[in-house]
Amino acid sequence: MTPKSSRLAGMVAVAAALIILFARPIGDLARLSFSSDLYSYIPMVPLISVFLIWTGRRALPSGFIPAPRLALIPLSTGLLFLASYGWARSGGWKPELSDYLALMTVSLILLLASGCLFVLGKATLRAIAFPAAFLFLAAPIPSQLHAWIEQFLQHASADTAHLLFWMSGTAVFRQGLVFQLPGFIFEVAPECSGIHSTLVLFIIGLLAAHLFLRTPWRRALLVVAVIPVALFRNGVRIFTIGQLCVHFGPDMIDSYIHRHGGPIFFVLSLVPFYICLAILQKSESRRAADGGTRDASSAEPSP
Repeated sequence: MTPKSSRLAGMVAVAAALIILFARPIGDLARLSFSSDLYSYIPMVPLISVFLIWTGRRALPSGFIPAPRLALIPLSTGLLFLASYGWARSGGWKPELSDYLALMTVSLILLLASGCLFVLGKATLRAIAFPAAFLFLAAPIPSQLHAWIEQFLQHASADTAHLLFWMSGTAVFRQGLVFQLPGFIFEVAPECSGIHSTLVLFIIGLLAAHLFLRTPWRRALLVVAVIPVALFRNGVRIFTIGQLCVHFGPDMIDSYIHRHGGPIFFVLSLVPFYICLAILQKSESRRAADGGTRDASSAEPSP
């Protein structure tokens, strides 16, 4: 076995050992993902990370230089998380399932990163930085953060819908999350926040930025653009349901478009997202072409 092969085998052994040690939380995470619509995307996260590493394997360094001192940083952080969890549980803390699994998943990923640094080195971890960081999306959202995100999306979506009602000339009276339309009153519930589809769109944004863009600020802009696209999608859905109830009767609140129309509006939200991506790609290509033209002109000999 070559030194490179032995190093790779050692990394596989480290990963296997950690998976065995974290078998229980991994099992709990799998059961959560299969029973929750919100976290149904989690099983795809490690598969996508492995796929990205495999397709980018040519960019990996030809040799491995272990970085044991640097490996101590994620190692100590992961162990600190685990120790803090044990101390808090011994003190009577009873975490939500999402809080427990978030802590366990982050700890596992940190220990995996430590193993990568210790066995394969800093250059290897740098080469797989995006797939490695992408793994953190497998961690459920902590309960407090989840509540804040859901509340933000709920209220911001109501604001967007209110603007659409006003622009359409529809008579509307709003008190907080309650909308009074002609002959109909409805409330924007937490289920209308669209948090699941927003998370999926966020993941798509991260992958698209990584695969199709090169400049950091354009990548960041595409990911940030997910927020207004998600709010516009939610606002259009609330607006559409409201208009259906006004023009076809209050029974439309129980229609298919309300109960099961999420995927339809999600697909529609990909249109403005794609337009944003295309604009950023075009500006990036134009910038690269302009740079090449300037380089060619500067290289011409002077008369």
